[in-house]
Amino acid sequence: MSAGTDTAPSGPDDEGRPDPGSSYRDNQQRLEQGLAFMGRVGGDVNVIIGAPPDEDVAESIVKPRLREGPYPADDVHARLRGFVEPPAYAQCRKVLDSHILLLSAHTGTGASTAAFALLADRYGADGITGLDSPDDLSRWRPKEGRGYLLQGLSPRAAASLSEVVLTALAALLRRAGAHLVVTVRADTALPGDTAPWQVVHRPPSPDEVATKHLNAMAAAGELTPEQGADALGHLVSADFTGYLNERPLPRDGVEVAKALRDLALSGTPAASILDELKAGGLSEARRALADSSHRADRLSLMAAISLLPGQDRTVIEEFSAMLRPRIDERDGPAGGIMARQPEHIGTPGALPEGSHTRRDVLGPAFEDRLTAVGAHSLPLRFGTAQRYPVQPVAFSGRHRSEALLRCLWLDYEGMAGLLWKTLAEAPHHSGIELAAGQAIGKVLAHATGPGTLRQLHFFAASDKRWRRRLVAYALGEMVQHPALTGAVRDQLRQWSRAAPVPLRCTVAETCAGSYGLARPARALKLLDAVLDKPDPPLEPNLRSAVSFALSTLLSEDANHALVFDRLREWQGADPGTPRHALAVHVLASMSSAAFPLPGAPGVRRVRLADLLADHPERAFDLVVAALDDPATHEATATGLSLIESDPDLRHRTGFPRFLAALSGAARNHRGVLRFVLRRHRVHTASSAEGFAS
Repeated sequence: MSAGTDTAPSGPDDEGRPDPGSSYRDNQQRLEQGLAFMGRVGGDVNVIIGAPPDEDVAESIVKPRLREGPYPADDVHARLRGFVEPPAYAQCRKVLDSHILLLSAHTGTGASTAAFALLADRYGADGITGLDSPDDLSRWRPKEGRGYLLQGLSPRAAASLSEVVLTALAALLRRAGAHLVVTVRADTALPGDTAPWQVVHRPPSPDEVATKHLNAMAAAGELTPEQGADALGHLVSADFTGYLNERPLPRDGVEVAKALRDLALSGTPAASILDELKAGGLSEARRALADSSHRADRLSLMAAISLLPGQDRTVIEEFSAMLRPRIDERDGPAGGIMARQPEHIGTPGALPEGSHTRRDVLGPAFEDRLTAVGAHSLPLRFGTAQRYPVQPVAFSGRHRSEALLRCLWLDYEGMAGLLWKTLAEAPHHSGIELAAGQAIGKVLAHATGPGTLRQLHFFAASDKRWRRRLVAYALGEMVQHPALTGAVRDQLRQWSRAAPVPLRCTVAETCAGSYGLARPARALKLLDAVLDKPDPPLEPNLRSAVSFALSTLLSEDANHALVFDRLREWQGADPGTPRHALAVHVLASMSSAAFPLPGAPGVRRVRLADLLADHPERAFDLVVAALDDPATHEATATGLSLIESDPDLRHRTGFPRFLAALSGAARNHRGVLRFVLRRHRVHTASSAEGFAS
């Protein structure tokens, strides 16, 4: 069965499957392959479904770091773990008393974390709402008494600020009982009359950050008291103190704390830990590439490990072998900048029998090649997705993979094109869309110019779903950087209105991830645009992608009202349009089994009974419209009958009250009247048969 088709499997094997009513007990759905979870997403979720090799895509929902809407409390708690007050924190609190704070900071200095802490102090971890940077902040209005956070004010929005604008906005915030913190890049100019609301952020010392994180690890039970003391002892040693003196950012302190935790748990020598920390910088990456500039075999292997982190060694070997001749053909001085040098076995210059030079036709072993580029094999693992062991490959240095790929992609002419071409021609293996998508997204977050997003178009327009998922992951990573939010938003808007179906599928796939969870209202507008095409019937791949996006949005309870309201709008669209066809599919699926159907991509599967129990008012409107619609009447009527016949579901949904409300609306709704009368006839006939017997 194709992963891109939202249809339930059928055939002679269906007889042994559990009925839909029992498949959701214990809050789990039993599938032939993989496991679909109902409920909130607490972290990354992987759903693997049976599919042909090209479409055997690992569905991973990556939790967004930047949101337009409420931040979950557990997310805020995680961000503030190990938080150290920066030097200007007291000044920030004082300025925020005016209800607005403009926090100017350099990238990576921890300004966002400080902003979360300031708002959590006033509203708690569950009282913070993220904003998307508007072009004109004066048009924004606070809706409730919460803490609002706008990360990365755009230059245009910054230029529109003034004393008059901020004074008026502060008055609105005061009346609403709300506060607003805006982080501004240090290189973004602010008008001079906004100075009373400005604070220049300076980062806390990285050693304080490392100490706080190590203490938090000990308090959480990740380290024993002895291990915690050992880690803190290494932290104050000359080696680690010197390392942090050269790296003043808070994230460096966090990385050191993680490294010292690993040291305490594994007993790895401190010198090795320091070497790993140092190997992850850009300067070290450039040096490693320069040292291997004449070796296509090493460069291809380094590129493969960087582009496909966490993949099995066979996948890395295969990709490296495909990339190697492309690198070998690059022009440069002395026969090629990256031309291979001949290697000999034995004494250089020695000749075997005859007069021919000895050639190494076997080549170095894979482990030796890994060692030569500073990488190694990780222990075997057995995942739920595969029925075979996997041995990932990784570099020794922390973040070395990201640094190497960033240098290769952005600093060397033509390398990005070679990597794209090789990726397009390489056989698909489940999981490479996530690995490569996130890796490329992190690189493109540092790219500049109009071609940054254009290079995604070829994969975005592909008929292969794994390529579209790769673009979705890349965009989901890029949009976590405030400077790129507007560009990604505009690109998705263009693709959502494009004629080619694959481009619109890519938009839906992007909404089925961190982008959709971070911006649910905007994601639903994009999905609405994706379906705004006069091309009936609805393409199965597009239906599947939109269904997956809706399922992803439904994984967080805060989005339910938005999703069901949009579904009600689609239900009222003209019959035969893609919007109406999608609504029919959703309602029929919920009534017969669950939405999305078993076997189709989905994070949270919702039944009609769930809708009635959790959202009775919206359920009433949806059911009335569904009963009035000939396309969904029978499925909805059957679903209601199944709920009524199940004592547990009848009690959970308050079905007698719901039925009474339906009966009250029957006079004005022909489809509802039809259902009520048929139900009455069935119950009357059943009573008569029982009396006769």
